[in-house]
Amino acid sequence: MAGYRAEDDYDYLFKVVLIGDSGVGKSNLLSRFTKNEFSLESKSTIGVEFATRSLNVDGKVVKAQIWDTAGQERYRAITSAYYRGAVGALLVYDVTRHSTFENVERWLRELRDHTDPNIVVMLVGNKSDLRHLVAVSTEDGKSFAEKESLYFMETSALEATNVENSFAEVLTQIYHIVSKKAMEAGDGTAAASVPPKGEKIDVSKDVSAVKKAGCCSS
Repeated sequence: MAGYRAEDDYDYLFKVVLIGDSGVGKSNLLSRFTKNEFSLESKSTIGVEFATRSLNVDGKVVKAQIWDTAGQERYRAITSAYYRGAVGALLVYDVTRHSTFENVERWLRELRDHTDPNIVVMLVGNKSDLRHLVAVSTEDGKSFAEKESLYFMETSALEATNVENSFAEVLTQIYHIVSKKAMEAGDGTAAASVPPKGEKIDVSKDVSAVKKAGCCSS
């Protein structure tokens, strides 16, 4: 039928990694985005897991291959193979557990040690439905993201709040980088490059995903 595209028919394939402390809800963010499912039974992921989902971005089919850390994060054993080829990352903390936010800096350092410097990174404060237990304020999350030139959103995998937005924003930014690079190169081969400095994006009224210029010029 008209307009139908096969499952494996896509224009771009982007690898996105989920990182952050154990128990912050990475697997539920993944299952909410790819299958629209949520499980209250929190069990650690065993073995490497990834799931895919395609989105339409500017008329192109962008397929995301999203990798989940698979419980290795508690053993500090995430390997360079996990990061290899990643063009986007969601760095997740739990807004109700301050220690998971404190560890964000270490995760970011590891990510930057193993990936292209122009990787698109979204800082995600998950479990925003547990408002009465919040230990990390929105302002703290936002200011860390601005300091490190990351995008930022608060999500709830339970209530499905901003899960779609956070993944879609990362994929859209990657696509814009890649397509801009392809245009400049005048061909289809493109590597990621830095988005314009100081760029701001408003996904919706109540969400601000902000990327501010970092300390250093590229």
